[in-house]
Amino acid sequence: MNYNQLSMDLFFEDKTRIVRKPQNTPRVISLFSGCGGLDLGFKQSGYKIVYANDFDKDAQRVYRENLGEIDDRDILTIDNDEFPECDILIAGFPCQPFSTAGSRLGVDDERGNLYLECLRVINAKRPKVVVFENVRGILSVKNQDGSKLIDTIRESLEELNYNVEIKLLNASDYGVPQNRYRVFIVAFDSKYDKRFVFPSPMRKNESQTVGAVINIPEEVPNQVSWDLSPQSASMVPFITEGGSWKDIPYEHLPKRLKKIRDNMKKYRSPNFYRRFARHEINGTITASAQPENCGIIHPIENRRYTIREVARFQSFPDDFIFFDDTSSDIVGMYKVIGNAVPPKLAKVIADEILYQFWNHI
Repeated sequence: MNYNQLSMDLFFEDKTRIVRKPQNTPRVISLFSGCGGLDLGFKQSGYKIVYANDFDKDAQRVYRENLGEIDDRDILTIDNDEFPECDILIAGFPCQPFSTAGSRLGVDDERGNLYLECLRVINAKRPKVVVFENVRGILSVKNQDGSKLIDTIRESLEELNYNVEIKLLNASDYGVPQNRYRVFIVAFDSKYDKRFVFPSPMRKNESQTVGAVINIPEEVPNQVSWDLSPQSASMVPFITEGGSWKDIPYEHLPKRLKKIRDNMKKYRSPNFYRRFARHEINGTITASAQPENCGIIHPIENRRYTIREVARFQSFPDDFIFFDDTSSDIVGMYKVIGNAVPPKLAKVIADEILYQFWNHI
């Protein structure tokens, strides 16, 4: 499929409403684009990406292969007049400093202040709509003065005259085959006197289960996996479908995990090496793709999920291409897929903005 040539006569239709093409196709600036999960959802909804930027080389390769050109410069070096005019700005500014699985450096990490670059572009280009996406850890990150970063972001957008709505969403509530919690910030220019209303959760279905996701035809590309470490490879065979590290006999655990097993209460009963069953919805796919920290072990084979399998859990279509020529490519692809916004969730938000904003101005 060529995502640049989608029909824009009818964006989507359900039992209660029809969302039709606006008179002028909404133009999108995408910042911190990654490999293009957020952008793909907006393209599928009919928007036109007029500019994208990301500094990560692996993400750039994937983006160019599937979605088109991307500016590979450091955003700190780009002047305001180099950004094109736009109707909407979307951004998944770097989330690692805020991740509950990471170091929680927050705004002490220089990446934690990159949202200010988004605000700079917003102030310069005055888009009608702004969409930010981030991990749920951002809700509790504090500035150096003790105030909450999420409140600072809200107040900064309000000072720029935007009506701001913030909500924690679970991607599986919107058709994505993965329990993945992410914060969305949607802001409408206040001069239009509108506020975004987040869509209600949808009914989960069989297509979201692990068994449905891993049922992949042989001809689909990127069905290669990153080998487990020797330590993981020695433990994974003991884990039953639907189980975890608790299935591994004590004598087969490394010293560090024995220490945790000896005092589970102290370590808050962690659930390492989760192996989701075929009837379950998978847990969050992370950028590190480590079996200890995320559910990335195949339910019945003793391996990581393949690149295509993790892409499917993130709701990328099978004709969205990744790279797997060498071991470094493979590791890089797990990283960019794990960092991405699920396109299916992005499209739900994009569709709602079309209906709530562009169909009513």
